[in-house]
Amino acid sequence: MQNISPAEFDAVILANGDFPTAETPLRLLREAPFLCCCDGAAEAALARGFQPDAIVGDGDSLSFTLKSRYASIIHTESEQDDNDLTKATRFCKAKGFRRIAYLGATGKREDHTIGNIFLLPHYVRQFGVVPEIYTDHGWFSVIEGTAELSTFPGQQVSLFNITAKKIEGEGFKWLPFSYDELWQGTLNEAKSNRIILKTDGIIIVFRSYLAKKT
Repeated sequence: MQNISPAEFDAVILANGDFPTAETPLRLLREAPFLCCCDGAAEAALARGFQPDAIVGDGDSLSFTLKSRYASIIHTESEQDDNDLTKATRFCKAKGFRRIAYLGATGKREDHTIGNIFLLPHYVRQFGVVPEIYTDHGWFSVIEGTAELSTFPGQQVSLFNITAKKIEGEGFKWLPFSYDELWQGTLNEAKSNRIILKTDGIIIVFRSYLAKKT
């Protein structure tokens, strides 16, 4: 299993998807240097004893009681062009935070899950942040150009091609190539303690916390 330190991040954004239950995202939540909740996620966080530093969104998911009690940390954005995850990201970027871990961004409605995952490259390009989504099973990162990633033997790795016309890799069970469709790079596996990716564009990488059971 790969060890992920909360110290790697400037802020944690909690969305209103499935609340984390695995140890890695819960540790990120417990030790967050700054916790920004998207609207309705604030209710879920408070109910479990987590104290937000900021609550960001259009306010439509907040109870009257919560709005009154936490008015000093609520930042309302009424525009509807962006979702609450993007509003929270913009807010964190304005505070100077660059490395952001996202929790609760998957689960519940599948279209929200897919949309949130594929917002990550937009956040890289639009806000210049380093975003990663953590689920109960693993995490999503954005890779552009050449990157060396820490892995372990048997770790499950999936690649989702966003803009790359060329993809090369080392340390995989099956060598990556320039995938034409999103599903083609899924369900690969690391063979050692690192993988190397070389691309001429942007890809999203998923890495599991645990090795594949044999």
